[in-house]
Amino acid sequence: MVTEIPPTPHTSSVTATPSPVHHRPRPPARRRARLLLTLCATASLLAVPAQGTALAKEGGGEGRKVLTVAVSQSVDSLSPFLAQRLVSTTVHRLTYEYLTNYDVRDGRAIPGLATAWKSSPDKLTWTYTIRENSTWSDGRPVTAADASWTFNKMMTDEKAATANGSFTANFRRVTAPDPRTLVIELKKPQATMTALDVPIVPRHLWEKVGDFSTFNNDKRFPVVGNGPYVVTDFKVDQYVRLRPNKNFWRGAPKFDELVLKYYKDGDAAVAALRKGEVSFVQGLTPAQASSLKSAENIKVNDAPGRRFFALAVNPGARSKDGKTFGSGHKALLDPAVRKALFHATDRRTIVEKVFRGHAAEGEGYIPPRFSSYFFKPGANQVIDYDPAQAAALLDRAGYRKNGSGKRVGKDGRPLDFRILCHATDPNDKAVGKYLQEWWGELGIGLTIDCLDNVSDPWLKGDYDLAFDGWSVNPDPDFVLSIHTCAALPATPRDTGSTDNFICDRRFDELYARQSGEYDPAKRAELVKQMQSRLYDTGFMNVLVYPNAVEAYRTDQIKSITTMPEAAGNIWGQDGYWSWWSAVPAAGDGGSGGGSATGVVIGAVAAGVLAAALGVFVVVRRRSTVEDRE
Repeated sequence: MVTEIPPTPHTSSVTATPSPVHHRPRPPARRRARLLLTLCATASLLAVPAQGTALAKEGGGEGRKVLTVAVSQSVDSLSPFLAQRLVSTTVHRLTYEYLTNYDVRDGRAIPGLATAWKSSPDKLTWTYTIRENSTWSDGRPVTAADASWTFNKMMTDEKAATANGSFTANFRRVTAPDPRTLVIELKKPQATMTALDVPIVPRHLWEKVGDFSTFNNDKRFPVVGNGPYVVTDFKVDQYVRLRPNKNFWRGAPKFDELVLKYYKDGDAAVAALRKGEVSFVQGLTPAQASSLKSAENIKVNDAPGRRFFALAVNPGARSKDGKTFGSGHKALLDPAVRKALFHATDRRTIVEKVFRGHAAEGEGYIPPRFSSYFFKPGANQVIDYDPAQAAALLDRAGYRKNGSGKRVGKDGRPLDFRILCHATDPNDKAVGKYLQEWWGELGIGLTIDCLDNVSDPWLKGDYDLAFDGWSVNPDPDFVLSIHTCAALPATPRDTGSTDNFICDRRFDELYARQSGEYDPAKRAELVKQMQSRLYDTGFMNVLVYPNAVEAYRTDQIKSITTMPEAAGNIWGQDGYWSWWSAVPAAGDGGSGGGSATGVVIGAVAAGVLAAALGVFVVVRRRSTVEDRE
């Protein structure tokens, strides 16, 4: 039974103005281990092991309820100041409270560590009331001083701003006049002040840290936090173990332990699900989902996704100091070549043949699930599948076929491109094969570089194209910020928060306007203009919006929260609802915890998503190699 948690009551204590407060995903860390995309379809396969697994026994105690999530990416850091990968930020969602959370029904801001917030008339000063019933897992009270210290550290230490620095870039001053009051002063209005996705850490421990660029917070356990879970153990490329925080203000989770176990192979995780060694699997391929529908005690959840899957073109890697680097093919700097590649890519075939209908055709940068910001190119703007038009564009631009049928430029260099591919992602590989065929008919060669780690060549600019993707949450700011000039690395030796080295002045102007726009309709229009600009420049070609295809064992999980409540997903939510609310099938299991009313979402959730989500955000997961958040 897939259920949802009753939303937090919307009381008058939340005094934030009814502005378009949107959740912004964790920005790609500046040093960005470049969580290159693995497309949401397989990028982070999850599974929850049965009660009797080896890991469960290691913890000791018969009859303990252990929820094991098998993930397909390894943790990059247990430091919330450095972590960029989805699995890592998931751990931090469970371990630390943020100022605000997101309603399970519609994604709007609700109380988290802050119980109320309000802004000054000019929107330049925001005051948050910090809750009194939150304590660190070592027994110390959580105060406004912890939040103030967290933000100030990011503002004053570049190394501490690696993962979330974009949230504080516009902060002028942050103070804690008393234990229950946090005040943030801004340089200019910022529309994301109730969507600050920054884990608040305990000052009394973190102020002892020296070099934030090397401290991974993985040597001493348990890790002190104030979220629903406490990290008790961690082994690189093996697992993260967490136990319920019995003092969590919403109530403790009902499972006795949560284990995130690393699986490099998705088929192995599905096999574990069938055996009952795993309870939940995410990122299923169409074939896997089809085979599981008739399996006993297994339910498949197929919901409209919050991700996009795209082709990213190397626009010429560069840094803020004006230097260029990398080995990107110069022909891709020609708009005609990029547009020709668009015209030679059949999105409908990708939806039907690769995703077998478990996806929607790509259009704008934001998935249709977020209706307020969804962009559709106009009739005179759309670049549809038209191989003849693609060939004509290349001919006119001077890239004609030679005697052997190869396209060559005026410099005689053939149009032979490389595309970065996630080695463990079957969707990357399948789409790559189609591109080889379609582009080959135009006389363009394509080498598919499927690597375990695409981060290194991506950061160095040593690629021509790459499969790219992000999960989107309720606020547009983050997913847009990764394409601004400010996100570029300072020098070729550094790593910025940029997604793909895009730096376009028109895009930057629109970004600056939307970030300070509080009127929902006006902001939505600006966001659509930004997507239009991305579409026209041709550096990002959104191919599809994959569904969230998941499966779980009904004999092990009695109920678990989906988000949103109508045809929602379980893995990769905005918040900690799924793993906090999960109820063991055999009895109540565990103590405390919030209630979970039983709204069943059928075996394959049909698809009408709550359009109420009006605002979105990028859950910073650039599904590429190391699987961005």
